[in-house]
Amino acid sequence: MTPAPSLVLILAVGVLYSCGFYLLLQRSLMRVVFGILLLGHAANLSLMLTDKAITLPPLLPGEASAMSDPLPQAMALTAIVITFGVTTFLLALAYRVWLGDGDDEVPDDLEDRRIGRLQEPEESA
Repeated sequence: MTPAPSLVLILAVGVLYSCGFYLLLQRSLMRVVFGILLLGHAANLSLMLTDKAITLPPLLPGEASAMSDPLPQAMALTAIVITFGVTTFLLALAYRVWLGDGDDEVPDDLEDRRIGRLQEPEESA
């Protein structure tokens, strides 16, 4: 019988995902970068939780049922590399915005403001 993941790890994945999505929806670009980082860590932890029998590497002698599945580990390594690449790209974008404006907050779009003003009379009627 393979052990199930503990409740603490499952709750940690849920907290990481929720905090990551919360930070991803903020207007500050640095918070968006931290949100992407938290989502990457949550994805890696959830991939590691899918492997139920982490005991023997495939090259060591032992029972076949006690061997670890290498697929979640390979996917976690790939997710680490992708998260690193996306993080460096987002940091470069945030730095460019900060050089131009002196602030890392995303400004309102003028077209969104215009559409919002057009819909206001309809809502008041």
